[in-house]
Amino acid sequence: MDSTSVTFSFFLIFSGAAVLASVALYTRQPLIIAYIVLGAALGPSGMNMVNDVKLLSDIAHVGIIFLLFLLGLDMQPQALWSTLRKSTLIALISSALFLGTGYGVAWLFGYTSFESLIIGAAMMFSSTIIGIKLLPTTVLHHRHIGELMIGLLLLQDLLAILVLMLLLGAAGGSEDSTSAMMLAVVSLPLLAGGALAMVRWVIIPLITRFDRFHEYIFLLAIGWCLGLAEAASALGLSAEIGAFIAGITIATSPISQYIAVNLKPLRDFFLILFFFSVGARFEIELLGDVLLAAVVLAVMALALKPVVYRFLLKGVSEKRTLAWDLGFRLGQMSEFSLLIAYMAAGSALISQQASSLIQAATIITFVLSSYIVVLNYPTPIAISDRLRRD
Repeated sequence: MDSTSVTFSFFLIFSGAAVLASVALYTRQPLIIAYIVLGAALGPSGMNMVNDVKLLSDIAHVGIIFLLFLLGLDMQPQALWSTLRKSTLIALISSALFLGTGYGVAWLFGYTSFESLIIGAAMMFSSTIIGIKLLPTTVLHHRHIGELMIGLLLLQDLLAILVLMLLLGAAGGSEDSTSAMMLAVVSLPLLAGGALAMVRWVIIPLITRFDRFHEYIFLLAIGWCLGLAEAASALGLSAEIGAFIAGITIATSPISQYIAVNLKPLRDFFLILFFFSVGARFEIELLGDVLLAAVVLAVMALALKPVVYRFLLKGVSEKRTLAWDLGFRLGQMSEFSLLIAYMAAGSALISQQASSLIQAATIITFVLSSYIVVLNYPTPIAISDRLRRD
């Protein structure tokens, strides 16, 4: 068997995921943990049975794109605008606090000021995948906590894009960074306006005319999602932002719920690959050098984020129970943290050890945060029947 073929890699990943998922369910563990453990076991630092991790990571990124597209399908533009206005101050204050905390922890462990700054930046963000994946669909789409979570995560995505642009500028020159940021600022309203016009004059008429052909609707939805994601990337934004705009622009269409239901299995397929690639890309041999610092950084994130969100949300008149619920659901680091680690190390802005610290802390928060939420709050994958919601 050719161990370098994509087919063989998929066989190992999904067969192994099925086995470990069965073990996880029997032992009452979150399924996300099984996928990360499988990646570490089969990846280059483990048995090296799946070695083209970069390719799988690129493929897995499609899962995040579909996740944001599905979010957009269930958001009305008026509700989104109201939520973003309310979430902006919370997102900025919390990000500043997390940046300072991460910087302080890294500096105490002997990292340089610039490395500490990047480690602090990686701590600012919460995981869109875990936050949304573990929130019941009815809560996400029809309750205030779902609107607040989406607003905060979208604002964090915009901040993450800014951080990535600054890293690109530091690697290639400040002039490139400035022009990239100016392009992004101009591109966002242009992309949204162009998408609205396209939906009104092209997409909706096509859906109305051919809505009896389910295969066509499925293909049109995927094409629209990926097309706008690529357009956003070309304009200096992230593919995720483009996918969300693609979703929200057709959210008012009667066919939007049909599209959402039919794309969920495809999204889950790619998200399994994402969590596998997280485990596979981590260099286990460097774990001993960063373990203590990673544990401290992860514990600070898990302990501080719920408290910060609880007080900030209480300050804008949110209920105490909602504030704690949202705080624990956003208590981890983010897939953007991993991207920052990969990019900064690849551009030689930070050492491989600093990159491994970010990766290890992020994975630890993924694991522990999943346990906290699954065991204490309603989720679609809760072990307890009392907490299982979808």
